[in-house]
Amino acid sequence: MIRTHFGLDRCPFATDRTELLPHQQEILDMLMVHAQQGGLCLVLGEPGTGKSVVKQALLARDPKRMVTPVVNRTLHTYSNTLRILCDAFQVEYDGLRDCRGEKALVEQAFKLHRAGKMIVPIIDDAHLMPAESLRKLRLLLEDFPRTHNLVLLGQPLLLHTLSMIVNEEIRSRVTYSVILKRLTTEDVHAFVLDQLDKAGLGRHVFSEDALALVVRSADGLLRRARNIALGSLVEAVRAQSRTVGTEHVNRVLAQPHYRSDHDLPAA
Repeated sequence: MIRTHFGLDRCPFATDRTELLPHQQEILDMLMVHAQQGGLCLVLGEPGTGKSVVKQALLARDPKRMVTPVVNRTLHTYSNTLRILCDAFQVEYDGLRDCRGEKALVEQAFKLHRAGKMIVPIIDDAHLMPAESLRKLRLLLEDFPRTHNLVLLGQPLLLHTLSMIVNEEIRSRVTYSVILKRLTTEDVHAFVLDQLDKAGLGRHVFSEDALALVVRSADGLLRRARNIALGSLVEAVRAQSRTVGTEHVNRVLAQPHYRSDHDLPAA
């Protein structure tokens, strides 16, 4: 719809081609260092601050040399988490005895290590994983080659979980941690313009006031900036307009999920 209206070859703000911002590139570089020497890394931040972008960049970094199984369904039990890892490592697991799956995983890990592969398991939304499952996973990875790097992605709440005495064994093994903070208005402004340039869409498509409204409403969150900008482009297409004005951005911001609680109708 947007591509046809504006005559573009690619969609603006395409997530599959998003380039890392400088601070995200620094995080990726640190994760690669710990992948070579072994570690347990925490990449934390509020929803929309760019954790998924870092994850996708890590997955695409060196697929021929790196094995990066991802566990997204962190609300499952340890047995189901083990099954997901076995599937990612292409190991058969009948689901009846965890010890069999663990043994097969360790054997496969050493096989990959001898082949010169780096092993970087990724646990997404790790703050939702039951602490008991996380402790069992840590014990399992103790038997992995020392050069593996477990990456936990989640919200800062995970730090509170790890600060508990019962989880000290996990926290004491953390080799690198970082919290992705909200961006400044200047960074969000630069991000939006950069995405327009990459899509071949002129910067004049957004009026100065409309762009300022998008940046201000994003509140420092990359995902929010992307969604508001895309929604504004859709509104411009619906209005058969070649430029995005504040009226288009305001139509997006009028949607209930962008409004504050006090603006919503009473239940």
